[in-house]
Amino acid sequence: MIVWTPMSGSESAGNGNEDAERLVLALKASNEGIWDWWVGKDGIYYSRRILEFLECSPSSAPNLFLEPHDTVHPDDRVRFSQALRNALDPAGPELFAIDCRLKTGGDRWRWLRIRGTVVRSRDGHAQRIAGSMIDISLRKEAEAQIEEERHILRTLIDRVPLQIYFKDLESRFVLVNRQMAEWNGQPGPATVIGKHDRDFFASAHWKEAEADERRIMASGEPVTGKLEREVREEGKVTWVLTSKFPWIDRAGRIKGTFGVSSDVTELVEAQQEATALAAELQVRNQAYEEELHLAREIQQTLASSTFPEIAGGNRALRFGSRYLPISGMAGDFFEILRISDDTAGVLICDVMGHGVRSALVVAMLRGLLEKQRRSADDPSAFLRGLNSGLNAILDRAGATMFATAFYAVIDLGSGTLRYACAGHPGAIATGPAGVRQLAATRKEKGPGLGLVARADYPAGEVPLAEIRRLLLFTDGILEAENEEGEPFLEKRLMETAAGGGEATLEGMLDQVLDRVLHYSEGHHFDDDVCLLGLELESRPAAVSR
Repeated sequence: MIVWTPMSGSESAGNGNEDAERLVLALKASNEGIWDWWVGKDGIYYSRRILEFLECSPSSAPNLFLEPHDTVHPDDRVRFSQALRNALDPAGPELFAIDCRLKTGGDRWRWLRIRGTVVRSRDGHAQRIAGSMIDISLRKEAEAQIEEERHILRTLIDRVPLQIYFKDLESRFVLVNRQMAEWNGQPGPATVIGKHDRDFFASAHWKEAEADERRIMASGEPVTGKLEREVREEGKVTWVLTSKFPWIDRAGRIKGTFGVSSDVTELVEAQQEATALAAELQVRNQAYEEELHLAREIQQTLASSTFPEIAGGNRALRFGSRYLPISGMAGDFFEILRISDDTAGVLICDVMGHGVRSALVVAMLRGLLEKQRRSADDPSAFLRGLNSGLNAILDRAGATMFATAFYAVIDLGSGTLRYACAGHPGAIATGPAGVRQLAATRKEKGPGLGLVARADYPAGEVPLAEIRRLLLFTDGILEAENEEGEPFLEKRLMETAAGGGEATLEGMLDQVLDRVLHYSEGHHFDDDVCLLGLELESRPAAVSR
């Protein structure tokens, strides 16, 4: 076999062929190689870039277009052969185009995009095909990963015992789960896409639902826990408990609405029939409300902008936060629980991964928080309750997910800070004795939430006299890397927190973000960032008269 290689740059210049030189430069910039095959000939021309793709020398490079196409992956061989036959057919297309895997000289499979122009004789017979090749292996790997994540997400959505749906600006369905399709009497989600509530319900219900969705899109405010009476065209009446939210893309534009509904028909009918069952109905309805939290805030987790007032004796707590999601759907969040007038619980959490599935787990955890309020003053028990609830839900859904968390209770009355950790970076405390990290060792931490059904979470305690400020954070801060690939890590964060002692709490949070951004390559974050700071503020003692 004869394989031609391209002319050197000097030969090209020597020929004075400026067009050819421009072509070589353009191909070099695009990372493409060129090939040229005279139909029926054993020999083929490959540029050096293609030889690099194939990991071959000019003497060992195969002619891909000669049968039996052994270098083409068995799963792609039929498509390759058919595309080539079409190109060689006198009535065939003028372009040969295929993406396929080829075996390299290194005994590896590599994805290549192959394109070629067919040169024909006057009677239409293909005489020559010439074109380009480019390595698309990384793109194909990314596409396969995205497809797998979509499959996992779809599995989770379809297993959640709620009706989940997304609607466009005209209130037409663009995504529904299997539960929603069955609720509307359809064989599967695909038959619901593109339809409107008017296709399933009488005007009294669909007009009210559409009006709610228009208000949500106009104001950006959700409608939560609304009891809706659904009347279908055939007259059947059902009741659902519904929460709807604005659907916002990563650029901040309204794309429509999304919501979750739970069937409460039996509850409402039972309440209408017998008031004696009111207490039982309330309990069961609360169970449905908690399930609704599973899918809340799927597109964007809302960080609190107001904080509770916590004060005791001559001290008070001051809070500050910074929240920087890298996409419209984040897995980081924090929560401040007001346990009593002088006691607060602070939680920071980071859910595995990004996107819709992480936001769903965030919604689950937010729902579970309400169930754990009775144990909010006990960090170990609080994390055990969150872990048990999340593990049960994920096990039922057949999904492998987890979340890390750090929870602390600041008790001004007893003068203590109690804490527990679920696989999360420990909070950084600054005070009279300097700077320190809580739960800094592995033995002080329990596993991530949702991984082990009956996990234990060791508790720690620090006197408030040793603390002036406490900084809680997610790993988006620690994992920011510089140009050498070195992460920011806890040491630099502790130095920054210690150096911000003269600044206000808000100023210290800004200093942290500024330093991490300045440190990181490209001056941006590659992961969601959540910062929660608190400060013990002294207040003058009341003057007795």
